Amino acid sequence: MKRGEFLKHLRLHGCIMLREGANHTIYLNPANQKQSTIGRHQELSNLLCKKVCKQLEIPSI
Repeated sequence: MKRGEFLKHLRLHGCIMLREGANHTIYLNPANQKQSTIGRHQELSNLLCKKVCKQLEIPSI
């Protein structure tokens, strides 16, 4: 899955970018204060996307 498409999915479900690290971007779900990191690759594996959605407690893509 393309990174931009996945980030759009996160924003659609209310997640916001908390900060950017050297190699990762950290997203926060303000509804439950859960956070997760997303690597800066153009392509993300579907398994990684599902895990991030589970960590943030939002519907998976």
